[in-house]
Amino acid sequence: MDTLKIGVSGSAVDNCTTDAAKRSEEVGYWLAKKDVVVVTGDTTGMPYEAAKGAKRGGGFTVGISPAATYREHVKKYRLPHKYTDFVMYTGFGYSGRNLLFIRSCDAVMFICGRIGTLNEFTIAFEDKKPIGILTNSGGISNDIDHLLEISKRGMGKVVFDDDPKKLVEKVIALAKEDKKTASEKARANDKG
Repeated sequence: MDTLKIGVSGSAVDNCTTDAAKRSEEVGYWLAKKDVVVVTGDTTGMPYEAAKGAKRGGGFTVGISPAATYREHVKKYRLPHKYTDFVMYTGFGYSGRNLLFIRSCDAVMFICGRIGTLNEFTIAFEDKKPIGILTNSGGISNDIDHLLEISKRGMGKVVFDDDPKKLVEKVIALAKEDKKTASEKARANDKG
């Protein structure tokens, strides 16, 4: 089975709990320790902290930028580059970047967040991706369970946890099962 690519989505601004940045860094660290490629929207805030944690854990990081070029990434969007090993410049702005970001991942984890994070969540949910929510991190992540309840679409493949390491383990297990099921279906189709 090839290497898992797990995205970390979350607030790029400070609307989170006081410990959210530290916990986001822990998410990145534990993903790296499990040999997972950490994918982000190559932005500030929680995704930046997750990339920093992944690098601390010896991992590889991929950033999906809304910009068309490095210059635009830094000058127009004013986004960092420090903890990203590979950047894909989309040139699609934030909403287009969000779609490519989510579709580039086997699973996605959500920490805090605002409307952009909610947009990424709905893409992941509609795509039936395994999803992890770091609870008590502030922002939209604190309301995902309520949104799922009132939307009457079921829970999908969504797991919740307050502990970064435990959440990483849950999401990796879901992602591995998802990939295994997809591989079995592909083999069955090849035989048919």
